[in-house]
Amino acid sequence: MESKMHNLEDRLIVQKNFKYLLYFLIGIGIISMVAGFVLDPERAWANYLLNNYYFVSLAIGAAFFGAIQYITQAGWSSAFKRIPEAMASYLPFAAVFFLFMYFGMHTLFHWSHEGITQTDALLAHKAPYLNVPFFFFRVVLFFGLWILMTKLLRKLSLKEDAEGGMVNFYKSEKYSKILIFILGISFTLFAIDMIMSLEPHWFSGLFAAKSFIAAFLHAATVIALIVIILHKIGHLPMLNRSHLHDFSRYIFMLSIIWGYFNFAEYMIIWYGNIPEETIFYVSRSQGVFGVLFFVNIILNWFIPFLFLMPRMTSRSKLFMVPIIVLLMIGQYTELYYYIWPAVVHGSKFGILEIGTYLGFLGLFTLVVTNTLSKANLVPLNHPYLEESVYHQF
Repeated sequence: MESKMHNLEDRLIVQKNFKYLLYFLIGIGIISMVAGFVLDPERAWANYLLNNYYFVSLAIGAAFFGAIQYITQAGWSSAFKRIPEAMASYLPFAAVFFLFMYFGMHTLFHWSHEGITQTDALLAHKAPYLNVPFFFFRVVLFFGLWILMTKLLRKLSLKEDAEGGMVNFYKSEKYSKILIFILGISFTLFAIDMIMSLEPHWFSGLFAAKSFIAAFLHAATVIALIVIILHKIGHLPMLNRSHLHDFSRYIFMLSIIWGYFNFAEYMIIWYGNIPEETIFYVSRSQGVFGVLFFVNIILNWFIPFLFLMPRMTSRSKLFMVPIIVLLMIGQYTELYYYIWPAVVHGSKFGILEIGTYLGFLGLFTLVVTNTLSKANLVPLNHPYLEESVYHQF
């Protein structure tokens, strides 16, 4: 047994060629965005919002995942805690991008136009909340809290590695309890601000909770993917089929909850048949968006539910990796389904969308890999590390 606990000192070295590839992807993203702002500003801002939200939701979901592991004192996942920490390190970059969104407010958000409250009674009623200064106050407040708490937990994690003992672990558990409440309240409001307020006349009591579940689901899938990739290139030697099974249970469970919230939201709106609510689905029932409604269900619920239910497939990287990739596509299609009808008023998709996504993906990957390279990949003094290394069932 002792042999497994030896040689766990493992640092990720990011190869220059890989960094050049990421810089190339970032360059593609910059060119795509510049071309978009020149040729089709509405579409460019829609892409900007989609990709900003996409990757910040992964960072928030990862922070929530890491906090849950501390609160539940989970042993199986302790060897992999560096991955959600690294994903959460993207938040300062996302904060800057969201502040730049100030220049696209009038393109994205109907309620931000001057004088709109004089002709629209509902927006006049919502004006104390939906106004540009208070909108950006919330952005600064939310990101400030998120960055402060994730950096504090990262600091305690590295301190735990250096000092050992239980003091820093208990502090991390305490601050994780605070973090989940901050995330639970702030990210649901953030989802309302960034996505739901694109159509400020629409009402849904479940949208905010559904958005939080989506962030948690897709972050869990990306955490599992990064763990599998690191193992594939020679890191995290303790990874075994039992760990894969636990990651699959998270994905399986969260996909079911995602499916439940989507069904509940649709059923309540369909049964109530109130124009202010049904207009959201009516405007998305034709053409590509009508197809995307079912594509989202297939990608985000049906496929993970079907293929991760059997024990054999839920413990196999061969099955898990394609499902994770499909879920990442599912997250994109879900946001496309929300944003494009409200901003672009059509179903345009092409080089601009692909290039912008690749640029943000390159930056996100660069930030995550750089953070992973700054500390040992395995938290050597975590009190439950041995349980994770020898995790079998």
